[in-house]
Amino acid sequence: MNPLEKLALKLSLTKAEITLVSALLAFLLLGGILVTLRSSEEVDLLVKKAESARYREAEVDSLISLATVQQASVKEDVLLAAETEGEDVDAQKKPEQRSSGKKVFNGTLSFNKASSQQLQKIPGVGPVMAERLITFRKSKGGKVMQFQDFLDVKGIGKKKLESLKKYFILE
Repeated sequence: MNPLEKLALKLSLTKAEITLVSALLAFLLLGGILVTLRSSEEVDLLVKKAESARYREAEVDSLISLATVQQASVKEDVLLAAETEGEDVDAQKKPEQRSSGKKVFNGTLSFNKASSQQLQKIPGVGPVMAERLITFRKSKGGKVMQFQDFLDVKGIGKKKLESLKKYFILE
């Protein structure tokens, strides 16, 4: 007597019933394998979402640092205004300070190759906007082909786009 016949006698089942139960167990095992594969796909999706959230956190950090810099410059302006009201001697230093703070950039940049420092030389582009532009360029695969695409960047409208067109070359 083979083991299948012994099992059939002990369970008081026919061979057809044992075959059917075996097939059902095989389908159950296959279903467990498929559920495991699907959960691994969901994990990949969650990892991608976490990576995109990290970029948003970096943008918040850059905004905080920019606000700190702006707060320091406001304090300097207030102190400078208070000093100039009290004394006329400091009036000679004012033009020097103003000229050093201006961005003077005459020329063009290849946007697809420009670094953050190079982008910041353009009037109207600060550290935060430069990082947004670089992040935007990376999202486009490192190459932007049309100026209209810049409208997708937060902080760039039609007017800002017109001024940026003067300084950018898209290659």
